[in-house]
Amino acid sequence: MAHDKMSGSFVALITPFNNDGSIDWPGFQDLLHFQAENGTRAVLIMGSTGEVSMLSPDERREIISKTVKMETGGLKMFYGCTGNNTATTIDYLQFAEKEGADGAILAAPAYICAHEDDIEAFFLQCADSVDMALGIYNNPPRVKSDLGHAALLRLFEHPNYIVHKESTGRVGQVGQILAAKPDAAVMCCDSPNLGLVVPTMALGGHGTANMTGNIAPRELAAISEPWSENGSGDKFRDAYLTNLPLLHYTYSAINPVALKSLMAAVGLPAGPLREPLRGLTGEALQTGIDVIRDLGLDQQYGFTMQGEIRSVA
Repeated sequence: MAHDKMSGSFVALITPFNNDGSIDWPGFQDLLHFQAENGTRAVLIMGSTGEVSMLSPDERREIISKTVKMETGGLKMFYGCTGNNTATTIDYLQFAEKEGADGAILAAPAYICAHEDDIEAFFLQCADSVDMALGIYNNPPRVKSDLGHAALLRLFEHPNYIVHKESTGRVGQVGQILAAKPDAAVMCCDSPNLGLVVPTMALGGHGTANMTGNIAPRELAAISEPWSENGSGDKFRDAYLTNLPLLHYTYSAINPVALKSLMAAVGLPAGPLREPLRGLTGEALQTGIDVIRDLGLDQQYGFTMQGEIRSVA
């Protein structure tokens, strides 16, 4: 089956928790509405921003089953389905497909440091196991396995792979992929430290797969809009430079510590981090609150300051 190619802002959503550590289902619905109403085209549920590695298998399945039924206003719902091996990943993929997910994003299984050939075979086996839109997240800083442009272009020949998210910091690789014009949306991480957003969009990228859109969805939608008309570059430059302090703040601690701490502080349904992660407090948190106020986001979104975030087991 042919799958529609995506563009714009693809937000990696947090997982909202209650203070007792259980999943906040009404909070999930509120977050999805917040994204749908503010220009986001798709969300990734249970990526690294969603603390997926600290969710139990039962929680992962329950999140798919419950959120796929929530009202999203046309928002595309993708799920992080990477397991710790190929068979487990395929089980998650097939479960998501059966439940009605719009798609899934896959990274290499973490920690095993597999060779590129093995990871390429992993992605092909996974794609052959379902008829569903899929994306590849090339994220060696997190998983310690890396795919070069040649392997990625071979994988994009599979009709299920329609999204690529690059997080290597290799601008040359982004250019090689875009020059080959695969039938896939080429996106990048929004980290200003990797420095991929400006060159990816300038070279014809289709958007960003970002996490800062959790708290500033309109702003990330503007940054993520493809350059399709005269003046697009100027609009991008203005949006990017204006919001650069927020991008730097959300990446000032390991994802999603700074982001989720700030979301809780401004009154969004975020809840605590799961231990061993702990929320920011004091001056570190106040810095983020000052950025929100300086950009006028508290007025734009009606944020109310709630104080510091806790952590739970």
